[in-house]
This record gives sequence, structure tokens and C-alpha cells, in this order.
Amino acid sequence: MNLRVLRTELKRSVAPWAGLTVLVTGLLFLYLILGPGESTADWTAQWTTMALTVRGLLYYMWPVAVGLGALQGLRDSRSRVTELMATVPRPAWQRAAAPAAASVLALASAFLLLTATGAAHVLLGETIYVPLGWLPIVLVAVLALAAGALLGMGVASVLPSVLTPPLTAVAAFVMTVLLQQSVDAALPTGNAPNVLAQLAPAVALPREELLTLASSVHLGQTLWLLGMLATGFALLAAASARARLLALAPVLAGAVLALLVLPAETRDTYVVDEAAVELVCDGPVCVTEMHRDRLAALAPHGKEALRVLREALGEEAPDAVREETTLRKGFMGSRELSETTVLFDFDDPVIARAEGDQLTRALVGQGLAPNCTERSSWTGGFGMKETAQSVTAAWALGDFQPMDWAGVDGLPGEREDAEAAWDRLTELPPAEQRAWVTDLRTAMLACDIKDRRGVLTGEAF
Repeated sequence: MNLRVLRTELKRSVAPWAGLTVLVTGLLFLYLILGPGESTADWTAQWTTMALTVRGLLYYMWPVAVGLGALQGLRDSRSRVTELMATVPRPAWQRAAAPAAASVLALASAFLLLTATGAAHVLLGETIYVPLGWLPIVLVAVLALAAGALLGMGVASVLPSVLTPPLTAVAAFVMTVLLQQSVDAALPTGNAPNVLAQLAPAVALPREELLTLASSVHLGQTLWLLGMLATGFALLAAASARARLLALAPVLAGAVLALLVLPAETRDTYVVDEAAVELVCDGPVCVTEMHRDRLAALAPHGKEALRVLREALGEEAPDAVREETTLRKGFMGSRELSETTVLFDFDDPVIARAEGDQLTRALVGQGLAPNCTERSSWTGGFGMKETAQSVTAAWALGDFQPMDWAGVDGLPGEREDAEAAWDRLTELPPAEQRAWVTDLRTAMLACDIKDRRGVLTGEAF
């Protein structure tokens, strides 16, 4: 196969349309459905989350690649030259190489352009953490598109019917749906066993920026996809029934090897990026390596918050401010709190939207009334804890401010509850005010909703 033949294939075959469809579909999903957001796990924020997001789009793009590959595989039968081509002295694999190469090149180029779009957003962002683990996530996705297209071409060459392309696309879509994993928990889970779910070319869309795929996942999926690619090409080049049966051997062998390599448990599939969670500190204020770029802006406010907490609580005050590194458990999941450390999450809207003195206030509120349930842009978790944090922070700082600074203004009764609790608190003698705050902090650390409500409403006095 020379470049002239390949150029002709790219001009006159379905291949460029397949690539264009994948590119346009991916861009529509990224910008119109997902969109650049404020979450730390957003596709524009970090390299790994960007790679996992574009890889997650294969749930929809891979069936398209399979179906269009099948349409490409019908070319000889539609042109009624199948018997003529069988008489050509050139080996069948050489004739199959040109359309196969054109499809692979078009799909690979489209997906890499889609990845480059995401990479441009990350480069223009503020992150300075550049792991290499995002590269295999993207490369396996490219292999998946190539394997899917060749499998579709091979199936269509064996079953030359106008129904083959739509049926193969639907079958591929059903496969991805059945193997799809959701992100409602700390780790992606699905209805299918984890080891089978990893045979899907796509991955779950990221909701946790610290997670990446284990190396065994990349290896197992590569073996499976290489077997699929080899079977697709062998079916496309097969000239006899015996050759078509033998063509199934690579995909079966790839599946067996993949199942031996792929981890059986979800916790071994999606793993924490150990380099990303290493702590970088400025005195008592620490963030993860992934957020090193935010330390300079955070450190002064963290130190000031610790000073305020020492004046307010004395020896019981926390002595460190640290970014959380435990995985979020999902909607209203519980947090692991500490009496000696103010834990915060950059994905917490209260922290993410606070600037300047309001960031100090947010950290003080987190130290005096830490929320025991997770609070993020996708898990929710807003409620009475914001009232507790605003009132206790106001007591420590000496001035009351409503909850506008938390970015959740408009919660039913939020402002009224905070003002009522502040009025009750300031009517007490200083010693009782300290006891009020101490009792509330104890209830928040213990996640005792009844006691917390009693303190806030005055029923505890």
C-alpha cells in the first residue's frame, strides 16, 4: 500500500466521515452537555480528569465507529465487485490494508484532535501538576476506536447486508450500556461484574480528581482490543469459511488473556494517584501536590484562621489546615473529621467561591463547625451546617455575615435561621457563648444531628 492509494481511500471512502462524526459528536458532548464547570474533577481542570472524560465519551462514540466501519466493509458488495476482487492475484490482506488504514487514521486523528481540545483547556488553566498517567488512557481509547471500526468492517464483509451496519452499531451500544459503570459511590460501580465491565472501551466519567486507572487495566484492555483488531482485519481479508473461523481466534485469545490480567475488584481498577496526593505544606497549611498552585493563595488565610481558632478555643483549637485526600463516598457521604486539623476540599463550593477574608471566614467556620457529610458541586450536602458555620465563624471573628459568602444563598429559611441563632448567641454571657460554640462543635464532630439542631434552635439551653 502506497500513499497514493491511502490518499484515495481518505477522499472517496466512508473513513473521513467516520472521523468527522466522532470529532463533532465528542465536541458537542464536551461543550453542550458536559460543559466547562467549577468542579475540581472537571475535564478542563486536570490532565487525568480530561483524559478520563474524553475516554468516557466512547460509550456513545464507539458504537458509531463500529457502525460506520461496517458501512465501509459493505463497499465491495454494494459495488458488486466481490467476485472480481477474488480473482485478483494480489493477496486479500493487501487489498484490505488500504481501507483499514484509512479508517484507523481518520478515527485516530479525530480522537486525538478531541483530546487536544481538552488539553488546550488544561494548559490554559492554573494547574502545574502534569502526570504521565493520562497518556495510556488516551492511547487505549484510540486503539478501541480502531479495533471497533475494523471489527465492523470484518463483520460486514462476512455478512454483506444493508442491515449489518445498524445492527452492529446497536449491538455495540447495547454492550456499552450493559457494561457501563456509574459514579454514585466512591468508586465507579455497575450491574456487570467489574472484570467484565472493563471489557467496555469506555470508562466512567470522573467525579473524583485523585482517581486514575491502574496499569493492569491498561494492559488487560490493550490485549483485548488488539485481539479484536486482529479479528476484524482477519475477517476483512478472509477468503474462505475456514479462514473466517480461524479469524475468531485472536479476539477469543485476547478476551481470555484480558480476563486473566484485569483486576476483579473496583478498588484495584480505579486507584488513587499516589503522586497527586502527596502533601505540600507552607507551615501548618498543606495541600496536595495536584493543587500546589493554590498553596500560595491559601496559606495566609489558613494561618490566620488557625490564629483566630486559637483565640476562640484555646488549647482545644486545631493546629493545622489540610486538604482532604480521602475519596468522596457519594451523595451525602460521611467525612472523616479531626479535632486537631481543619480539613477542607477545593470542590466544596463554600471553599471554592470564597476569596480574601471570606476564605479565612470559611476556614474558621470549618474549624468550629465542620460538616460531617460531604459537600461538593455534585454530591450536594447543603443544609443546617452552613448556618452553624456562619454563626460560629461570626462569633470568632466578631461580626456576623449572612450566608451569601457560601455561594448557596437562597436555601429556604437559611438567612432567617442564621440570624435567629446569632441573636440567641449574642444574648448569652461570654462564658455561655463559648459553651454554646463548644457544644455545637462537639455535636458537629460527632455528626449528632439532634444535638446540633438543639444548640442552634436554643433547645439545648
